[in-house]
Amino acid sequence: METAKIGFEETLWKAADKLRGSMDASEYKHVALGLIFLKYISDKFETKYNELVEEGDGFEEDRDEYTYENIFWVPKEARWDFIKDHAKDSKIGQYIDEAMIAIEKENPSLRGVLDKRYARPELDKRRLGELIDLISTIKLHSKEEKDLLGRIYEYFLGKFASAEGKGGGEFYTPQSVVKTLVEMIEPYEGRIYDPCCGSGGMFVQSEKFVERRQGKIENLSIYGQELNSTTWKLCKMNLAIRGLEGNIGEHHADTFHNDLHKTLKADYILANPPFNISDWGGNELADDVRWKYGTPPDGNANYAWLQHMIYHLSPNGTAGIVLANGSLSSNTSNEGEIRKNLLEADLVDAIVALPDKLFYSTGIEVSLWILNRNKKNNPNYLSHENEILFIDARKMGKMVDRRLRELKEKDIQKIAGTYRNWRKADKEYKDIKGFCKTATLDEVRKNEYVLNPGRYVGLEEMEDDGVPFEEKMETITDELRELFNKSHQLEEEIRKNLGGVGYDI
Repeated sequence: METAKIGFEETLWKAADKLRGSMDASEYKHVALGLIFLKYISDKFETKYNELVEEGDGFEEDRDEYTYENIFWVPKEARWDFIKDHAKDSKIGQYIDEAMIAIEKENPSLRGVLDKRYARPELDKRRLGELIDLISTIKLHSKEEKDLLGRIYEYFLGKFASAEGKGGGEFYTPQSVVKTLVEMIEPYEGRIYDPCCGSGGMFVQSEKFVERRQGKIENLSIYGQELNSTTWKLCKMNLAIRGLEGNIGEHHADTFHNDLHKTLKADYILANPPFNISDWGGNELADDVRWKYGTPPDGNANYAWLQHMIYHLSPNGTAGIVLANGSLSSNTSNEGEIRKNLLEADLVDAIVALPDKLFYSTGIEVSLWILNRNKKNNPNYLSHENEILFIDARKMGKMVDRRLRELKEKDIQKIAGTYRNWRKADKEYKDIKGFCKTATLDEVRKNEYVLNPGRYVGLEEMEDDGVPFEEKMETITDELRELFNKSHQLEEEIRKNLGGVGYDI
């Protein structure tokens, strides 16, 4: 799904955004998404409730009937009809807070997740009532349109990330980047882990990948962790609306200082850690068991993230990580030494350089690191011992507005397909100048362990147009001579005009 061409979700967003008033996007995000979530679980409950009423057996108030189908129990005072009927009431904020409290009380998996600040004085109750009226016009659950809420929720997350700008990067990784990683890693079954899971985009795209392959989502076990408390709540709701079971901890927590999954060995790791964070408290973790390949510098967490994920990989596990391009060549402190140790341990499978402007939070270029715990004898792939695939995708993607680029489906499939063909030693894989290249560890050593793909893939081959080089140069010099003559003529004309008004240069 391309965010540039959506339709219904965009119409809903524009209507909802009009009601924001003076409220910041970061605050309004929780108001809008909380109400959408409440409407969804109420709609889903009502669908089942009406089915039971039609059956006429008197089980419509039997909680077991709902629990059996993973439907949240919604008390009468929390059902959307009650909220809608009181939308113009001055106490509407209080009613919503009470509804959220009642739902959390009845459904232990939602405890501490729902926003309960709708009664606060600074929240305009007239606009809140109008937002309720707007959301009331959409049925968010039906058997015909299973992923309607998922589509709306995902679209809103992206729009809020855009509206928040730099702050948006804390909870949202653009879909095209997530999908590229998922298509490369192919998390079909096993344990999947994201140590900085934001609002859960990696898990959502993994679910979609399994569905496309006609797999069973219950064969994928989800593990995650998130530092920001409000983002952790977004992730819990994002999983809940899709019926996904996931262990993202009982609360938000710092992955480095309070690892909630200490014994986890994951088959797949997908992550987009915050870029280049300097205040991660590395000085307190100098002798940590995770730093097998070197102690990460206090001033940059990039190599702490890499080593944390390697530590949590199963013996045949694969990881896909988004990092700022500085990680490919930096020698600050002991980063160069750690990178060398990772390469000599043959843990790096592939490096993909992505174009700039893919993120709401920054315009910098980033890269994908694909790690493989067992390149030599991995039962899932053919051996690429002491080899690394480099892909330079910096020319890909399309600008969807003046500050944001998006990888299109053909771009995603070209990147992912190239890696998959290479990984399986497929006969379709071949080095392409300017795009992809299999480099040996010896080549990387000669380049002092620098991993910028452009250094390995070379320049794109120009199409031979049959015109000899000498003839081309003659044409170019003739054109330049003509341009220089024109510039001299213009210069004389400007001097003459300035002289006519009393200025000589």
